[in-house]
Amino acid sequence: MKRKIFFGLFFIIAVSCSKDQQYVPNVYVNLVIYVNEPQNSALATVGGWKYFPGGNRGVIVYRKGVTEFMAYERTCPYLPEQSNSFVSVDTTNNAFMKDASCGSTFLLSTGENVGGAAVIPLRVFTTLFDGTILTVTN
Repeated sequence: MKRKIFFGLFFIIAVSCSKDQQYVPNVYVNLVIYVNEPQNSALATVGGWKYFPGGNRGVIVYRKGVTEFMAYERTCPYLPEQSNSFVSVDTTNNAFMKDASCGSTFLLSTGENVGGAAVIPLRVFTTLFDGTILTVTN
């Protein structure tokens, strides 16, 4: 019985430690995006998305609803220090984002991880939309 308890506690500690080790360094983000500008036409309709500079390796902005946007850090939380690791929208299925180097998959609508090596979601930035201007901050 003691052996089962020991292994159970060991497993819980191992899993929680692996989650703690996955992180993305926090970098200041303050984007001002004019949604109606031609260069941002991908964000004009619900379901549209676009990459922007900022954060560690860029920001993915996704139009979730008429007035709702989501913004994510493009750095995968699994081994974020790898310079070739970044998250992109899966062009074969726009419902997901993927990191090609580790195979982690995330939902475009929430940033939650749904497969691969990452065990925590993508970093989500705060968005504020006034009908014309979208502000993305952390």
